[in-house]
Amino acid sequence: MKTLFSIFLWIYWAVCIIVFFGVVLVLYLLTFPFDRFHRIPNKVLKGLGRVMLKVNPGWSIAMRGAEQEKIARPTIVVANHQSFLDMPLLYLLPWSMKWVAKKSLFRIPILGWVIYMTGQLGIDRRNMRSAQKLDALVAPVKAGIPAMIFPEGTRSRTGELQRFKNGAFRLAKEYDFNILPVVLQGGNQAMPRGSWRVAPKQHFDIAVLDPIDPGQFGSVNELKEEAFSLIQKELYA
Repeated sequence: MKTLFSIFLWIYWAVCIIVFFGVVLVLYLLTFPFDRFHRIPNKVLKGLGRVMLKVNPGWSIAMRGAEQEKIARPTIVVANHQSFLDMPLLYLLPWSMKWVAKKSLFRIPILGWVIYMTGQLGIDRRNMRSAQKLDALVAPVKAGIPAMIFPEGTRSRTGELQRFKNGAFRLAKEYDFNILPVVLQGGNQAMPRGSWRVAPKQHFDIAVLDPIDPGQFGSVNELKEEAFSLIQKELYA
């Protein structure tokens, strides 16, 4: 049952990505001369996330704390990362974001082209110089587009929270951007890292915590540890 469901789901997702690629391509060609941060094509991805998740009545999703005022100031959103499903789950949030993605994703036909045309930032996590590329997020964040970073750097193999990298917190501290922690649960049970098979029934939970003011912390490390502690506490509550 799980295998048959997974085959159907991946075929459905592939069709969705192809269809949305056509929409994004048209919008990109029409708007790139004046849409500096690709806001319009990027909004289309919210629709893609929704159709990827809403197809299965066996999945239930609860969201709390996603008030618009939490991104009233320039913001970097940070979330734990358990599964491929974390990405469509985060697109259920009521605002668009500028994502940091693995550079290898940009090389995937169709999907990579969608990521490029919607203005996401690709980095090579094995290259220390890539951390400097995060500065490309400063302009869109100042323009009111929250950045989205998985501070663990990659998906957890066990679902356990991994130690955070400094990048998101360095930017927040240097440019006085709020940190907005988001806690995702259910992805590891539905589709753990390394598996293509997806559970037909699963409950997902999205918890948006209160923003963290970097001015309240004396160092990048203190800010990072506060975000880690808050996400860890919510994850294992």
